[in-house]
Amino acid sequence: MSQIESVQVEISVLLGRSTLPMHQLLRMGRGAVIPLDAHESDEVWILANNHPVARGEIQISEDKIAISVTRAADVYDFIAGGSG
Repeated sequence: MSQIESVQVEISVLLGRSTLPMHQLLRMGRGAVIPLDAHESDEVWILANNHPVARGEIQISEDKIAISVTRAADVYDFIAGGSG
């Protein structure tokens, strides 16, 4: 295996964002719901090591959830918190 192939990359998917006061966050317990600024049909952000690399769509098939890559990420849109 080459050195490149041995590098670990953490992939994350960001569904949406929310801003909450600290006191509300501290009162949350098991089962609490955090509202997001996203809708069911919105694209998600795909992050590699917390850096936006692509946009995607959620794909649900039976009991599996996957992400289909739809386009490259616009880093400036991510920083601005846009859904672009």
